[in-house]
Amino acid sequence: MQASSTCDVRVAGGGGQVAAHSGLFALGRFADGLGLGEALSAAVPPGGERAPVHDRGKVLAHLLLVLAGGGEACADIEHLRAQPVLFGEVASDSTLYRTLRGLGPDVVEGLWEAVAGVRAGVWERRGGASGSAPVVLDIDSTLVEVHSENKQGAAAHFKGGFGFHPMLCATDEGEPLSIKLRAGNAAANHIFDHIEVLDAAIAQLPAAVAMGHREGDDAPPGREVQLRVDAAGCSAQIAEACRARNVGFFMTARSNQQVTAAIDRSRFRAEKWQPALGADGEPSKRAQIADLTESAGLAGWPERTRFIARREPLHPGAQRTLFDSGNWRYRGFYTDATGDPAELDAHMRAHARIENTIADLKDSGLKRMPFTDYEANAAWAALVALSLALVKWFQQLRLTGALAHAAPKRLRWQLWHAPARLVRSSRKWTLRLLDWWPATPQLLHACQPHAP
Repeated sequence: MQASSTCDVRVAGGGGQVAAHSGLFALGRFADGLGLGEALSAAVPPGGERAPVHDRGKVLAHLLLVLAGGGEACADIEHLRAQPVLFGEVASDSTLYRTLRGLGPDVVEGLWEAVAGVRAGVWERRGGASGSAPVVLDIDSTLVEVHSENKQGAAAHFKGGFGFHPMLCATDEGEPLSIKLRAGNAAANHIFDHIEVLDAAIAQLPAAVAMGHREGDDAPPGREVQLRVDAAGCSAQIAEACRARNVGFFMTARSNQQVTAAIDRSRFRAEKWQPALGADGEPSKRAQIADLTESAGLAGWPERTRFIARREPLHPGAQRTLFDSGNWRYRGFYTDATGDPAELDAHMRAHARIENTIADLKDSGLKRMPFTDYEANAAWAALVALSLALVKWFQQLRLTGALAHAAPKRLRWQLWHAPARLVRSSRKWTLRLLDWWPATPQLLHACQPHAP
């Protein structure tokens, strides 16, 4: 029985022809096949009298790989520089730093526009641009702690910490569509921030999907689009903005007098309540659902708005919501969707999946803002979102099984940093993946010369 954690192996320098990031090479090749680098290059204007040594689109594409691989600072690009056979001429950390410092708001907006064209191609390949199922968007905000008072825009927030308060919009599958870096003291329920992030997300949708959903667009909607927000985004004004864009809405209700009165009048009427649906789609034995639209007092809300309440027995230590009851925990939401209340409730509760997207973003560089300038950190946040979008595309089009839904940490352990041997023959390099590495079959499939 082996009692030690390692084997007796001699360690020496001078090794060569070894690749440490074969998975990132596969991701980079995938990005090249999509034309992502070229799109980014076209969106970044020249910044000086002379042509730069490193194409700025290539620099940003390399940054997306660094972020996918777990990088948190410009200096982490040096790990790609150590693999010139795989990644070619990689910019230094100082070049990357200067590049990001030169990305003002207009340039970042141009990057998003460029990526929208690439995204449309990806959606077309995976069938997301066609079909009849609604496109579901989720908006939420999160807190990013920083430990320096010298960063522009950092401020104390409502939880007693210090940092930033970005707001983002993602699809139900976890693909980031827009992100807005905000000061730490920005309100979670800021109406115009929600609308701005929603408009930016709609602009990222393929033309066939976004048709009829832009502000002032008179064209008939090409595809149903729905927005889900938590209580911070519960506002009749946001609902009206959704209606003006032909976007359906699901909004977690806040506690107010009308909601409390509606629940109070119905909580003892058993005929009002029906079993909710569990995670398996079967009727729950505990949670119950009721459509309380008639008694909720929806003055000021758009026509056809419904209020649906959910209750479940209190367990010790449970937080009471909406209505102070010793027996039940109440929640509710507003929506303009038709259908069975139990099914709509299950759809609303799926909004919690955006927390996974936020966790993935924080695990991919959002948790650290490496610059002093606010605009540079805003550009960093946008590129973190684009990096995660690239990873999601790779998972959707190249991976199968558990890795197709894996979190960033698992992808790094099994895929991005998979080791391999570099063999040179006939004046051409070959990347030989290790037979015993668990992700080798997935990497071999991902690197096949099929359409991106």
